[in-house]
Amino acid sequence: MRFHTRKWIKPEDLNPNGTLFGGKLLAWIDEEAALYSIIQLENQKTVTKYMSEIDFKSSAQQGDIVEIGIEVVKFGTASLTLKCEVRNKMTRKTIIVVDKIIMVSLDEDGKSKPHGKTKVEFVKDRLIKE
Repeated sequence: MRFHTRKWIKPEDLNPNGTLFGGKLLAWIDEEAALYSIIQLENQKTVTKYMSEIDFKSSAQQGDIVEIGIEVVKFGTASLTLKCEVRNKMTRKTIIVVDKIIMVSLDEDGKSKPHGKTKVEFVKDRLIKE
C-alpha cells in the first residue's frame, strides 16, 4: 500500500474525548480516495459510490501525524475499487481500515461513464508518452 498524504492532528480535529474525531478522519479518507481516483481515471467528475464498514483499530492525539494509504483493489468498467489504511506515522499503529471504497467516473450528465482503465498508472509515465 502506498501512503500518499500526511495530516497533522490539530485541536480542531479532536472530539470531546481529546482524540481524533472519526468524522474528520472519514472526510480525509473520502477526499484522498477522490483525489487518487480522479488522477487514475483522468476524470474530475469522479464520485464516491460506496464505503464499506470501517474498523477503528486505535486513535490519534493532538500533535500526532497520520498518513493515509490507498491501494487499488479492482478496476470496473466505470468504477475503481480501493482499500484504505490510516496509520500513525511515528508509531506505525493502524488507526483505521476501510476494506472497500468504490469510486465511479461520471459523464457530463451525471451518469456512469466507462473509463477504459485496467491498471494503475503513474503521472510520470503518462508524461513520457506525450
